[in-house]
Amino acid sequence: MASLAARSGLRSLAARARAPAPAPATGGRRMSSSAHDDAYETAKWEKITIMGAVTCTLLAAWNLSKGHPHFDEPPAYPYLHIRNKEFPWGPNGLFEVKHDH
Repeated sequence: MASLAARSGLRSLAARARAPAPAPATGGRRMSSSAHDDAYETAKWEKITIMGAVTCTLLAAWNLSKGHPHFDEPPAYPYLHIRNKEFPWGPNGLFEVKHDH
């Protein structure tokens, strides 16, 4: 199996060595996107971006204008252990600086 892969790799390397790469007409490297009109692509993506931003803004405004449901107060569950009485050291925090002197 390894010899088959090595042989295939050597064949493709030999085929590339025999066939010279065509030189680009402009003197620079040709990328895959160079065949397209760059100004057209830029304009297209600007339009897509603007339409996407407008669409998201309109959907957000519509969603925020609808309002939302208000729920009643939750029942007083006994496991919440809500402390309703004063602390033994008073209404101020235990570690706050007191200027009562």
